[in-house]
Amino acid sequence: METQKQFKRRFSFEFFPPKTDKGWEKLQGVRNTLAEVDPDFFSVTFGAGGSTRDRTVQTVLDLHKRGVSTAPHLSCVGATRDSIAELLDVYRDNDINRIVALRGDMPSGMGAAGELRYANELVKFIREYSGDTFNIEVAAYPEFHPQARTAEDDLKNFARKVEAGANSAITQYFFNADGYFYFIDRLEKMGVTIPVVPGIMPIVNFSNLTRFSDMCGAEIPRWIRKQLEAYGDDSDSIRKFGEEVVTEMCAKLLAAGAPGLHFYTLNQAEPSLSIWKNLGIGEREKIAF
Repeated sequence: METQKQFKRRFSFEFFPPKTDKGWEKLQGVRNTLAEVDPDFFSVTFGAGGSTRDRTVQTVLDLHKRGVSTAPHLSCVGATRDSIAELLDVYRDNDINRIVALRGDMPSGMGAAGELRYANELVKFIREYSGDTFNIEVAAYPEFHPQARTAEDDLKNFARKVEAGANSAITQYFFNADGYFYFIDRLEKMGVTIPVVPGIMPIVNFSNLTRFSDMCGAEIPRWIRKQLEAYGDDSDSIRKFGEEVVTEMCAKLLAAGAPGLHFYTLNQAEPSLSIWKNLGIGEREKIAF
């Protein structure tokens, strides 16, 4: 963790592009609430192809114009170099200076993986096409990518993304801080020293959390899972317990030198904001743990 302590802390919130007018109205309120705490940036997830891609672009541009730097996710799944270059041009022309570069998951019914197969190839292409225009974020998996053959392979894959030109990383969410610490230690031993910001998922709904975690390979520790199960349909108790657990983990991460936090909001303000307030983040430069 020693190398992570040298990096300036940054805090960010992630949204997904809404599918309906009602969802868009809700996101505006969420955005306005979270903008009040002065995050370093927002990010917006990406859907490969067609209207889902267009919703990402429109959401990014609209949020960015409202005063908080906004970073689009960009996936190479199902994409051509020309289509990626087109998006890069749009973002550059609208003063977007940060991109989250991901391989992405293959949408149902999509036949071709695309011209770029892996995230390191996407990062390399962005650098070749755009130079240093963008700060490139990539994904990190402290509990290792569910499709990685081995833990060693996953670490090497991450190193390849850094070698290709990634500036920093955001992790998949997790609930075991020790896994993050171990991941950083392994990277340091490999000489990989970019900032790796923990991704934080507030706990608000147990069934949804279980489904998301099974899909992405994030482990819910048994003691957390059993306590959440015990609450049944008591949503208030689930939220209260989840807020306490996640706040304590965030405090532990920051105390050990993690270079910030990235909140997966699921387009809700209050769960992430409650953790933020519990941590007493306030003015970023004055955080003391």
